[in-house]
Amino acid sequence: MTHWKQRSTTNLDVVYFDYEPKAQIESSPEVYVWDLDKTYLDTSIDSLGGLFRTIFEKAFTKKNVPGTQSLIRSLGRYRKKNFQEEDLPIFFVSASPPQMESKIYEKFLLDEIRPLGMFYKDNLRNLAPKRILFLKKQVGYKVQSLLQLRTRLCPGVRMICFGDDSESDANIYNLFSDICARRHTEAQLTEILDDFGVTHAQIDEILRLQSLIVIQDPVEKIYINLATDTDPEYYLKFGRRTFPTSNTFQVALDLVQDQRLSLEELGMIIDELTQKFGFTNDQLVFAFEELTRRRILGLSSFEMIKNYFIEKKMISMSWTTKVEPLREKVIDSGHVYELEGFFEPWIPRHIDYFNDYR
Repeated sequence: MTHWKQRSTTNLDVVYFDYEPKAQIESSPEVYVWDLDKTYLDTSIDSLGGLFRTIFEKAFTKKNVPGTQSLIRSLGRYRKKNFQEEDLPIFFVSASPPQMESKIYEKFLLDEIRPLGMFYKDNLRNLAPKRILFLKKQVGYKVQSLLQLRTRLCPGVRMICFGDDSESDANIYNLFSDICARRHTEAQLTEILDDFGVTHAQIDEILRLQSLIVIQDPVEKIYINLATDTDPEYYLKFGRRTFPTSNTFQVALDLVQDQRLSLEELGMIIDELTQKFGFTNDQLVFAFEELTRRRILGLSSFEMIKNYFIEKKMISMSWTTKVEPLREKVIDSGHVYELEGFFEPWIPRHIDYFNDYR
C-alpha cells in the first residue's frame, strides 16, 4: 500500500483521506459525522499508553462500542431504501494519527462500513516532550476538520453529529455550529479558541474557512456517548439539540422518533445488542423508559415503540411506564424539536465555553 501521505491531503495537523472522490456529497441534504474513539470504537488515545496500544492493535481485535456497527449499517439501509442513496454520507473525525489509517480502514471493511472520508490528526509529532500536552488538545483540530468538510457540502445541509464525553466533543460541535451561524464576532471567537489552547496558526485557518461558507447552522443533532459517565444534566447548557446517551440503543430510539430509522432497523440493533453484547430486555426497556423520564421521547413515538416491544415480547401487554410521556409540540419534516411543557431551548442564545462544571 502507498504511504499515507500519498493518499491524503494535509492542512496544518488535519490529514484528510477521501475514499470516494466521485461521490456527489455536495448534493447530500443530510450528512453523518462520527468521532471514532469511545464513540464508534471502544478505544482510547488520550494517553501515551493508550495511543501506543491502539497503534499496534490489529484491525480484527479492535472492539466496537456496543451497537455502533449495526446502527451505521441500519442508517445506510434505511437511507438507501427511502432516499435512494447508494452510499451513506458518513464521515469520521478522529484524533488518531494518520499512520493508523490502514488498520482503521481495514476495520471499517470488516464491519462492512464504507465512509466517504476521514480526518486524522498528525499527532505523532506531539510525542516530543515539549508537545506532549497537545495529544489531548482536540478543539482546534476538530473544528478545522469540520469546517473543511463544511466547505464541500451543500448550502442547506443538515449534519447529524456523534461524539463522546471523554474529550470536548459537545463543545466542538456546538462551537462549529456557532462559527457557521456567525454567533460570535471575530474577536469573541478568537478569545474562545485561544482559551481552548488553539494555536494562532489554527485560529487563522479557522477564520479563513469560516469566510468560505454560507451563514447557516448545519448542525441538526448532536449525540454524546457518556463513555466516562458524565452526568447528563451537564449537557443542558448546550440546549436540547445536544443529546447525551447511555448507550447506542438510546441513539437508535431517538433516530426512530425523528424518522431517520425504522422499527425494522431498530430490531436489527436490538438483536446485535442482545446476541453479541449480552444486553438483556430489562436493560433495553430501562434505557427506553429513561428517555421518557428525561422528556426526550414524545407520546406518539413512545406508543409506537412500546407496541413494537410488545410484539417482540420484550414487555407484556400490561407493562406501564412510571412517567407518562408528553405530546409532541414542534415537529418539522418528521423531526421532533419540542414537547409540551417548559424546557431548555433547542439551541441556547449563549453557551458558556469558558467554564466546565462537570
